[in-house]
Amino acid sequence: MKITTEQLHQQLSRELRPLYTVFGSEALLALEASDRIRAKARAGGYSEREILTADSGFKWSQLALAGSSQSLFASKKLLELRIPTGKPGKEGGEALQDYCKSLPPDTVTLVYVPDLDWRGQKAAWFEALERAGVAVEAKPVTRKALPQWIAARLAAQEQEADAATLDFIADRVEGNLLAAYQEVQKLALLFPQGTIRFDQVREAVLDVARYDVFNLGEIMLEGDPLRVARVLDGLQGEGTAAPLVLWSLSEEIRAIGKIITGVNTGKPVSMMLREARIWGPAHQNAMQNNLRRFTLAQVTEALRHAALIDRMVKGLVRGDPWDELLQLALRFARNNPGTVKAQPPRRVAAAAFAAHPALF
Repeated sequence: MKITTEQLHQQLSRELRPLYTVFGSEALLALEASDRIRAKARAGGYSEREILTADSGFKWSQLALAGSSQSLFASKKLLELRIPTGKPGKEGGEALQDYCKSLPPDTVTLVYVPDLDWRGQKAAWFEALERAGVAVEAKPVTRKALPQWIAARLAAQEQEADAATLDFIADRVEGNLLAAYQEVQKLALLFPQGTIRFDQVREAVLDVARYDVFNLGEIMLEGDPLRVARVLDGLQGEGTAAPLVLWSLSEEIRAIGKIITGVNTGKPVSMMLREARIWGPAHQNAMQNNLRRFTLAQVTEALRHAALIDRMVKGLVRGDPWDELLQLALRFARNNPGTVKAQPPRRVAAAAFAAHPALF
């Protein structure tokens, strides 16, 4: 059985299963999920705890031995197995499958692996873990869902804020959930229970957002030019190489062109999304929802623009590559009237307005 970290509380309230596998890219949520499982096990009398780490020198026979050994001091045990690489290898995979066939009595086993792609989740050893117990996925919190996540955390400490304030916090902590967690906790220390005003939050919350260049194409599709401007400014401030940003944007633009071409010849969008290597429900939905806004002529002109930026990055022509990268992204971004937007950085907002004043 596979669930998300949000569903774990409800599952644990019903029963404690003998096997849990926690995985996913969001370290904070994975840590919290593991802590909940440990707390439930302790409350159930699993007082002994044994930890195994499957590093380079680990012998997989230790797993079966740990499961079969009996403690002199406790009748119930929590056995934790950590696989830091997420790749147990052939021997480890076989050991995990054998372990799942006969789970030890009076033992709760907690397996932790880092983020797994779809191939990793299709591996025989992972499917064995999923069938024998509960697989808990720590999914990243998207920018769209982040204000609601922050609101829930504030509510847990009996505080609340309006939508604009929640959006302001989300802009400052985007891509850095641990920082979001810390900022929310800080608000509990600084202000009493009840409603927190925007001016209070503005003075208290730091700008600790982190941006992933590999999500830039998806962000471009969302149709929020101010967010595109803010993300590009953040990537530049973090020292991301301009050629990498150009590659990310160009790959998305080529994918748009490929999908449009395929759809125009009668191929289904779902097939073209796979051929264009657009993975993940959020990215696929963003592409499908916005595809009708784009044309092949737009794609062709954008690729010419990308070629110019490439020469600019190499010093063959004059210009500011980052301003041109912004203008390239804005070719595919537009305002979404239903979105509450924070002000973008001054430099990048000015360049955005100069490039496409009609968007603002």
